[in-house]
Amino acid sequence: MRAALAAEGADAAVRAARLLSLPVRVPLGTGARLIGSAFAPALGPLRADVRRGVRRSLGVSGDPPPRAERPGDAFLPPDGMARRVHGDLPSMVVGGLAALLLQTLHPLAMAGVAEHSSYKEDPIGRLRRTASFVGATTFGTVDQANRAIEDVRRVHRRVHGRAPDGRRYTANDPDLLTWVHVAEVYSFMAAALRYGPHRFDAEERDRYFSETATVARSLGARWVPETQAEVEEYFTRVRPQLCAGSQALEARNFLLRGVARTLNDRLVYAGILTAAISILPPFARAELRLPVVPLADDLVVAPLGRAFCGMLRWTLE
Repeated sequence: MRAALAAEGADAAVRAARLLSLPVRVPLGTGARLIGSAFAPALGPLRADVRRGVRRSLGVSGDPPPRAERPGDAFLPPDGMARRVHGDLPSMVVGGLAALLLQTLHPLAMAGVAEHSSYKEDPIGRLRRTASFVGATTFGTVDQANRAIEDVRRVHRRVHGRAPDGRRYTANDPDLLTWVHVAEVYSFMAAALRYGPHRFDAEERDRYFSETATVARSLGARWVPETQAEVEEYFTRVRPQLCAGSQALEARNFLLRGVARTLNDRLVYAGILTAAISILPPFARAELRLPVVPLADDLVVAPLGRAFCGMLRWTLE
């Protein structure tokens, strides 16, 4: 079973790497390097075949765009925390799925997705667009990031209507932009802390939230939390507005099922999903009626999730 997970993990991770257009550079331990050297001749052709197949199936061509390395050219600091967090593909995949689950809890944000998004008909396309935006704003130049931001703002201008409870919504609402952003960066950092290869101290976590707040403000958010304490205070303040309505539960069910077709793909997705659920805030898990088993997260899910993410890093090296 471990061999099957490793092989399918390579496939899933390569898919995600191409979708995200992010560089995959992962430090390896001595043991993993020795294993990689031993199996490199066999894995090389397999990896190449998988990449070609994924690129054909998704219509992706060429290599990921180059990273902006000079401070004057880059939208976010080249040596900043956002790149350290977003540069680890396995934990980003886990964090991205957790963010999608968390974002469903705001009724107005969820109404915009349910009524104006093609997430059911074209989930891969939506993932590609979202991941492309994260890649451009994290690793791109000022011009690349500004173009991506303007593209999102242009789409948002068309997203408006009434939620099932009768309230009007618009995707350019500054408060909704803050919610979507905070749910995303909270999930990325939570996944990085639990499943990533680095340990970030309190000061580094605050720097991450401060750096990424630039993106939300560029999209139109007026106030964005810039420290971990402010993120936690924000969740406390917004909590009364959150609930799992019918649209949220429908999206939850879609995310729980996933789009995998083969048994091995479903096993890989189940691993990612379990890891994602484990980093959701307790109130979100309760609202979404997701299972909570005492001690299971720390004793079972976290160790298996770290092993799974480590296996993907080794495979992608």
